[in-house]
Amino acid sequence: MSAKNYDQEEDRNKLPRRIFIGAGAAAMVGVILHSRFGAVPVEARSTTPKDIQIVQFSPSGERKGVVTVQTIVKSDDEWKQRLDATAYTVTRHAGTERAYSGKNWDNHEKGIYQCIGCGTASFSSETKFESGTGWPSFWQAIAKQNVKESTDGSFGMLRTAVSCPRCDAHLGHVFDDGPKPTGLRYCMNSVSLEFVKSA
Repeated sequence: MSAKNYDQEEDRNKLPRRIFIGAGAAAMVGVILHSRFGAVPVEARSTTPKDIQIVQFSPSGERKGVVTVQTIVKSDDEWKQRLDATAYTVTRHAGTERAYSGKNWDNHEKGIYQCIGCGTASFSSETKFESGTGWPSFWQAIAKQNVKESTDGSFGMLRTAVSCPRCDAHLGHVFDDGPKPTGLRYCMNSVSLEFVKSA
C-alpha cells in the first residue's frame, strides 16, 4: 500500500470517531444548558379547559366506561402549591427523577397508578414488569385514552414522551424495547404517579 493510500485509509477510519466525539460533545452541551437554565415546560399549555374523553376505572382496576371530563388548567404557582418540588419539576417541566429513588419502582402490590396531578388512571399493576432501570415500567397503559404521546427532541435524541391528557403532567417516556405482548416499555417517573392499592 502506498503512503498516499495509507493516509486516505487512516482519514476514513478517523471520520466515525470524529462523528461520535461531535455527537457526544453536542449531548454534553445539552445537559449543561439544561442544568444551568432549568427544564423547559412540557409544551405550550392551553389556558382554557376543554372536554376530553378518558376511561374511568375503579380502585381495583375495573373498567367503568368512557366519560367526558374537562381538562385541568392551573397556573404555575397553583401547581407549585399542589405538588412537592420534585413532582413539580418532573410533571410540569418534563424533568426526570433519579433512578431507584422513587417509591413505586419496586412496588409489587396490586392496584392502579394514577396521575399525581389529577387522579386520572394511567397504568395497572397487571402490566407492570421488572425492567431493571430503576423506574416503574409497564408494557401497556391502562387505556389508550388515558395517556397522551408526543415527540420529545430534548438532549439531541428523539423520544416519545408520555403525559396525562387531562392535566398535561409529564409522566415519562415510552420505548420499543419492552416485553411481549406489546414490545413496549412505558418508563414512568414514580413521582408522577400515585399508587392506589386494590381493595
